[in-house]
Amino acid sequence: MFNDIYKGKRVLLTGNTGFKGSWLSTWLLSLGAEVYGYSNGILTQPALYEVANLKERVHQYWGDIRNRETFAACLQEVQPDFVFHLAAQAIVSTSYKDPLETITTNVVGTTVVLDVLKDYELPLTAVIITSDKAYDNVEWPWGYRENDRLGGKDVYSGSKGAAELVIKSYWHSFLKHKTNLRLGIARAGNVIGGGDWSVDRIVVDAVKAFAKEQPVEIRSPYATRPWQHVLEPLSGYLRLGQMLAEKKADINGEAFNFGPRAEQTKTVKQLAEDIARIWGIKQATRISANTPFNEATLLKLNCDKALALLGWHATLNYEDTVRLTAEWYHAYYSGQPDMYALTQQQIACFEEKTAK
Repeated sequence: MFNDIYKGKRVLLTGNTGFKGSWLSTWLLSLGAEVYGYSNGILTQPALYEVANLKERVHQYWGDIRNRETFAACLQEVQPDFVFHLAAQAIVSTSYKDPLETITTNVVGTTVVLDVLKDYELPLTAVIITSDKAYDNVEWPWGYRENDRLGGKDVYSGSKGAAELVIKSYWHSFLKHKTNLRLGIARAGNVIGGGDWSVDRIVVDAVKAFAKEQPVEIRSPYATRPWQHVLEPLSGYLRLGQMLAEKKADINGEAFNFGPRAEQTKTVKQLAEDIARIWGIKQATRISANTPFNEATLLKLNCDKALALLGWHATLNYEDTVRLTAEWYHAYYSGQPDMYALTQQQIACFEEKTAK
């Protein structure tokens, strides 16, 4: 896949020990890349990074993304062909508990990456990942396009919108004039898949409860989300990196949405019940009256630009998304010893469906 663009290349991932970063690391390894990671730690226990034994497969650098000196030293030492910037504080509930941590990680961290790229002189393709939460969500029923208004009424969304403004200002002030640099921005959200153990995630809460044969407590049962498997946006990130590096389209400095099919918008309650059905759990949910923070109930992305300029569109249907997610966690909680092999197997399954 991806025209073998990553084979034998040095690829640096910030936030590589997180959920998305671990899946992307595994995929890049299967594509023949030499993977380097930059992270400030392992945030969950368990974590896919450890469960899949990625510490034995990735060249790891430790550091805070907000520390310019440390990240600059890493970039100069690795001299990568590609950089994927995923490092972020990605939990909405955490942003209410620690707004300063969220804002500095997501805004200052992104600024550090861009500022280091500003002074970097070797050939490099960079993909900066933000979020669908960067849009000013007015909960209209159609998808947001890349030129719609950015913003955010909560701290997490505001941090992503602010990061986008920093990217835009750095691009126009410094980066678009650099002949050695190709850069793209990716926006996606609400991904599910095996190996996520972050707090306040419906799938994580569900599989932990189902492993004990208990129902999962949910706080917003009828909130809808356009659920997509983690491999969907990652395929978009990799495709964007490929197209930037090959210079086959005039997309340098452009932002792209990567979202699921429209019919994959389902309620939180239905998602939990569908996972439970695969696990053989009869009573899937218990409704909680406690909603500790405000969440948007509707957010969709329009991905026509990615289709037109990148030739990208979502591959999996909702049933495939739920099945792959449930099967991964069921294997883990059943004691399967080699979760790296299973993760690679699911990537191969996705690649086969994409090829068709």
